[in-house]
Amino acid sequence: MDRNYKLAKRRYVIGGVVLTVVVLFIIRLFALQILSDDYRKNADSNAFLKKIQYPSRGVIYDRTGKLLVYNQPAYDITVVMKEITSLDTLDLCRTLRITPEFLRRKFRDLKDRRLNPGYSPYTNQVFLTQLSAEDCGVFQEKLFKFPGFYIQRRTIRQYNYNSGAHILGDIGEVSKQEMEDDEYYLPGDFIGKLGVERSYEKQLRGEKGVEVLLRDAHGRIQGNYMEGKFDKAPVPGKNLTLSLDIELQMLGERLLEGKIGSIVAIEPSTGEVLCLVSSPTYDPSLMIGRDRGKNHLAMSKDPWKPLLNRAIMGAYPPGSTFKTTQALTFLQEGIINTGTMYPCSGGFSYRGLHVGCHAHPSPLSLIPAIATSCNGYFCWGLYYMIGARQKYGSVQKAMNTWRDYMVSMGFGYQLGIDLPGEKRGMIPNAQYYDKAYRRSWNGLTIISISIGQGEVTATPLQIANLGATIANRGYFVTPHVVKEIEGESIDSIYTTRRYTKVDKGHYEEVVQGMRSAVLGGTCRTANIPELEICGKTGTAQNHGKDHSAFMGFAPMNNPKIAIAVYVENGGWGATYGVPIGKLVIEKYLTGKLTAEDEALATDIQNRRIDYGLQER
Repeated sequence: MDRNYKLAKRRYVIGGVVLTVVVLFIIRLFALQILSDDYRKNADSNAFLKKIQYPSRGVIYDRTGKLLVYNQPAYDITVVMKEITSLDTLDLCRTLRITPEFLRRKFRDLKDRRLNPGYSPYTNQVFLTQLSAEDCGVFQEKLFKFPGFYIQRRTIRQYNYNSGAHILGDIGEVSKQEMEDDEYYLPGDFIGKLGVERSYEKQLRGEKGVEVLLRDAHGRIQGNYMEGKFDKAPVPGKNLTLSLDIELQMLGERLLEGKIGSIVAIEPSTGEVLCLVSSPTYDPSLMIGRDRGKNHLAMSKDPWKPLLNRAIMGAYPPGSTFKTTQALTFLQEGIINTGTMYPCSGGFSYRGLHVGCHAHPSPLSLIPAIATSCNGYFCWGLYYMIGARQKYGSVQKAMNTWRDYMVSMGFGYQLGIDLPGEKRGMIPNAQYYDKAYRRSWNGLTIISISIGQGEVTATPLQIANLGATIANRGYFVTPHVVKEIEGESIDSIYTTRRYTKVDKGHYEEVVQGMRSAVLGGTCRTANIPELEICGKTGTAQNHGKDHSAFMGFAPMNNPKIAIAVYVENGGWGATYGVPIGKLVIEKYLTGKLTAEDEALATDIQNRRIDYGLQER
């Protein structure tokens, strides 16, 4: 009895183990065939060849409807490794104009699952990309000699203008990381790398289609499976209309030839960027086709750094253009009123500290202080604000109050333009100075920030946005370069007004000061009476020659354009900043330059600044 019980128990144990193994096997088989795509894909790949049909990428227009970027046919060569038989490698290399070493390395890389995680000998692998129609035609004639190789039709970007490279950006072959981030992409696919091509990649790229081809037992293509019932047509990408005026962009690039700097122009009421120039620039057509990598490498080594978008990445001392922010802050905080007078006998001098200034009448009130770009006036204003302990309680609270005003005007943080790589600039706060000076500092210690020097830095985009904010009397719309997306609305942040901490009435005083600067002050060479230009010069101190800057807008009471010009080592603001700003404003508002100003534009274009770099 006891022995029979043990045998029965053993049978149950063995049966349970067998049943468990069977259940686990069934679960695994279910997972492989039903839940997982891997088994099905491997089986399908023997019977079917799925050819991806690439969509045409969305085209790009400027604000006036001019076509900027479009598509031209290009061709990829793909290969199914399992189908290669008796390959004449020398003939293949001659036909495709590649070396045997390249061929061996390419085959090795395709089979390396670390470099090509999706590799299968039964599926199409990208072998060569972006062949021209001519090169593809030669290969097409010999295609029958190379079983396993196929031609895949693609498109390649083309440009109608050799301008706007930093805005338009480019496309390049997708990286391993980009494929891991988005399963849409496969090896050999292309993706936006810079500019709007990157920012609006998902809108521009469209949706891939697929053509399902049937193989026979020997792997030979027999035609479309079920007469194309399971084929899917590609969906073209969406077209973009930029806020850019390409004629204005080309003028800006012309004026900055031989110089390092930037021009940014904005439509104040909408935040639409009218031109965004970074100099030196490059021809966008250099970044297409099979020479893209070579050209990109050469430009990355160029000491002039043409790939750097200085308009949004260059953090510069704003210089005297920043005095407008100080005037607004002091007025709102009650530190000054329009009648407040401060002395300036050659600059600001107090307790052994001296900040120099050029000759002008003294003492003076706010509007002439802006018009003459008086350093002393704004130094006194900051000194009294930071030292107002009865009002703020401490220098720290005064400093952070000042900081909050600057941030509300668009400084110290990214504005949020729809281009990659924007820098935030620098607006110091109390904690910064407490750490730097061990909590022992006052208004004199930091006096240079009142004139846009010291620790303060800003991008040309932020300075142009300041001009738009003043033009709007107290608000701005986040700057953006895309005006319309086909069949889609732009992000709401590009239609929402952002108000500063300063009342509208105080902006009128600053506008009067900027208008006076053009009528008879530091910007007088920008005066075109019928356009009512308002401006502010900037001469930003530098370790070498000073930077030349200008910020302004026009017309005064119905502003259509706000602008910032920044020329590295350009000297006085009136040397380059003012005349360049005037020419861009005139071109945009009138559609042309007068004969006299066309001659001025040519003169500025022909000037070169010695940066100690190898001539481009």
